[in-house]
Amino acid sequence: MQSLRTRQWSARLSLLLVVLAFAVLLAFAGPRSLWLLLLTATATVLSVAAVFWFLVRRGPLRWLALVLVVAAPLAVLVVFALDRLLWVAALAAGMWVLALAAGRTALRPDPSAWGVRVSDAAPPRRPFIVMNPRSGGGKVGRFHLVERAEELGAEVALLDGPGIVDVQQLASDAVARGADLLGVAGGDGTQALVAQIAAEHDVPLMVISAGTRNHFALDLGLDRTDPARGLEALRDGVETRIDLGEVNGRPFVNNASFGAYAAIVEDPAYRDDKTRTTLDALPDLLAHRRGADLTATVGDQVVDRPQAVLVSNNPYEDGDPTGIGRRARLDRGVLGMISVRVDSTREAVALLNGTRQQGIRRAQGAEVVVTADTPEIPVGIDGETVRLAAPVRCTIRPGALRVRLPRNRPGVRPPGARLDWARLWALARGRDPSVVTALPTPARAGGASAVGEA
Repeated sequence: MQSLRTRQWSARLSLLLVVLAFAVLLAFAGPRSLWLLLLTATATVLSVAAVFWFLVRRGPLRWLALVLVVAAPLAVLVVFALDRLLWVAALAAGMWVLALAAGRTALRPDPSAWGVRVSDAAPPRRPFIVMNPRSGGGKVGRFHLVERAEELGAEVALLDGPGIVDVQQLASDAVARGADLLGVAGGDGTQALVAQIAAEHDVPLMVISAGTRNHFALDLGLDRTDPARGLEALRDGVETRIDLGEVNGRPFVNNASFGAYAAIVEDPAYRDDKTRTTLDALPDLLAHRRGADLTATVGDQVVDRPQAVLVSNNPYEDGDPTGIGRRARLDRGVLGMISVRVDSTREAVALLNGTRQQGIRRAQGAEVVVTADTPEIPVGIDGETVRLAAPVRCTIRPGALRVRLPRNRPGVRPPGARLDWARLWALARGRDPSVVTALPTPARAGGASAVGEA
């Protein structure tokens, strides 16, 4: 864990770099620095507005907006170049980047915010693994997963048809025959189905990152580049307990999405031409001319008519842009909710100045209820769209799922910190020794220990 003194010096370095960035502009641009900063700010606002117009318009206006998205920043670069200040802008921008990095280092949460609680686990006697040979562009065959698993004593079932295979029935039958571990090599949707059976019978789940994106494997700290490393859990594994999400009784390990994304993916044309289908659908979806009008409720918070809602099994990070789509923990016992409602150019631009709660709202709770003005709505569950009867109820089962992990794995990346200049200033002055706070660490039975992962 970083010492308080290290965090204080990181905070001071961050603030110093901010001052130096402005000093460089003043020193080399002189009186022109003010209008150059105004020009940069104006171009940024125009670019954000143009992105919004591109999403909500059709025809010539959409393509004019796309031109503006590209032209606005280019115009700023041309102005700096004509004034022979391009290198000054690059230097100042570099200092800003370093300042942001140092600031986030100073405010980084305690390791307890992202440690994985594990305990030793004996090798399984009768492991059963479901593998989808088509998942991830054929990773099962490319990494010889069937042969490697069988060498380690596992029974393997391939989802190669003919027809649709009932994955959950396969897993249930395996448990009935005495399987003491259920593994799955496939996409996140397949993993969620097997996870539900594992949770129902309290047998450990082993995840092999053989899907396309492998978001679940990422948040478990597994190696996504070599799925065969996940098989090491069969002979040298540790065990952890994590939460399992449910939406109207259907399991999800990552998230359930409502609104624009779910409606777009539901369109049959999406599989053949994702970009065109998305661009054709967005104007009507964002303007509420298509799709259901939703209302999302979590606790005492109500979001009316959001264009999109994402409910996740534990909250996604929000302190670091590079952490989007990552969860530092999967055992906090709460759902995360992100809702988006941006109805005008003004609201889109307002996202730049920190008033994002007007357009993008975050909440946490044990239950999220999504109602609609239609009897059914499309819901994307771990990337697969289904239609469910409204209202749709999302819940979480804390600690419901045992997961077997290889002892040696890359680990979960530390969560980023949200940059808060007031707290950073207090830390730099040595006035706020508790500035870095950990996420609450839930108590778990069974003697598991908290282990930080780099």
